[in-house]
Amino acid sequence: MNELIEQFLSYISVERGMANNTISSYKRDLAKFADFLKSKKIDSIDKASRQVINSFMMAEKERGMGSNSISRELACIKSFFKFLLKENIIKEDAANIIESPKLWKKLPYTLSIQEVETLLNAPNARDPMEIRDKACLELMYATGMRVSEVVNLKIDDVNMGVGFAKCLGKGSKERIVPFGKKAKESIERYLEKSRPGLLKKRVSNFLFLRRGGKSMSRQTFWKIIKRYVKIARIKKKVTPHSLRHSFATHILERGADLRIVQEMLGHADISTTQIYTHVSKDRLKSIHQKFHPRP
Repeated sequence: MNELIEQFLSYISVERGMANNTISSYKRDLAKFADFLKSKKIDSIDKASRQVINSFMMAEKERGMGSNSISRELACIKSFFKFLLKENIIKEDAANIIESPKLWKKLPYTLSIQEVETLLNAPNARDPMEIRDKACLELMYATGMRVSEVVNLKIDDVNMGVGFAKCLGKGSKERIVPFGKKAKESIERYLEKSRPGLLKKRVSNFLFLRRGGKSMSRQTFWKIIKRYVKIARIKKKVTPHSLRHSFATHILERGADLRIVQEMLGHADISTTQIYTHVSKDRLKSIHQKFHPRP
């Protein structure tokens, strides 16, 4: 097994030109897989069936490995088996049809509508910095934008008359997302009452600013969320992404089409959006258990 691993590592280094860090990662993952086979008294790679590979993945999960790490290990094993098949060392690729453990992903943390209301009302409406914070939070919940998309918004990206924002998502893909009356009012108040004071006669194209006219960072947004979660006395684990998750969950629960939500969130694959239907189903189940006479 060790000899086969060395052959594979040499192949991905010389013929495929993979980076040293990737090669080192593959080496660790395959060494772990080899140890697992040894513990199961499997002395030949062609005896490593799909069931064996699945058992390895489940063992990793039980050890506390996250789904992303397990997916990476599976990708490594798949590449290894493809190489072995190509070199006629094995006759069948046992790893070929094994799916990445997408279903093992934890459901996103979401807030109830009441919790969102409490969070959005936590900033002080008379404090210039908190007026800015409220505008940020309102826009994020209204649009489902990522934190990076919100902090990188430019003034010209927001059409206040129509109620649309243009944002640049992952892979530099541009999309248009609508926002409602509440977010519009908060942004208008921020533009009138807060932004001029933050600029202090400087010039900036960014919509949301820190003191001195500098653009906001993701770290600033984290601090904003942490501050108002504490003020709102919300006990759940809340991150900036929680508002994006809550946006998707709440509009799907009200009958929004999954494809439309996919477009608004900027997901390349609809399977990423479908995780929010799982959240809704969990909520339906909890309501059923709570109110059905025979739960």
